[in-house]
Amino acid sequence: MSIARIRISLDSYHASIIKLDVTHARAGTYGCAVITVSTSRYGKTRNVKQPEDAGDISGGLIIRLLEAAGHRICGYELVSDDAGMIRDAVAALSMDADAIMITGGTGISPRDVTIEAVAPLFEKEIPGFGELFRQKSLASIGTAAMLSRATAGVAGGKVIFCLPGSPAGVELALTELIIPELGHLMNHIRETK
Repeated sequence: MSIARIRISLDSYHASIIKLDVTHARAGTYGCAVITVSTSRYGKTRNVKQPEDAGDISGGLIIRLLEAAGHRICGYELVSDDAGMIRDAVAALSMDADAIMITGGTGISPRDVTIEAVAPLFEKEIPGFGELFRQKSLASIGTAAMLSRATAGVAGGKVIFCLPGSPAGVELALTELIIPELGHLMNHIRETK
């Protein structure tokens, strides 16, 4: 099993990558898609094709981290906090993606519906992802970590990660959990009986 270790520094205002050091060989290159769930951004900038066009810091950060780790970005969608729109985006991006990262809509407010939209699609849930994410978040945000419903699962041979909308949450999830384990996850998903 190979492990990608990533060291990252962020400019706190722009959340842009300043330094990335990948050590050890990668387990493979995968097609990844990004969905940002944000009613406020969607209302201002519908039908954008790049996160920068919507001022989407977290979506842009996901793309930069995945590309820096050698993965291919095969799609980006910005949608409202609407279960139907979220499911439609997942279905559309599943055509080309091996992995889908969804940022936003994972909290506990009434408008946060990402988990409700995506969890029914899971053939297999990956509970360890959410558990580890909250455990790692505890060190930086304290007991507020319990408010996150970050989760992951497998649907149609694709791995789907539901991440918080905050850049700090995205950075933690990608650098400490997703990028180091994506190859391992994909190997298991692609196993035959």
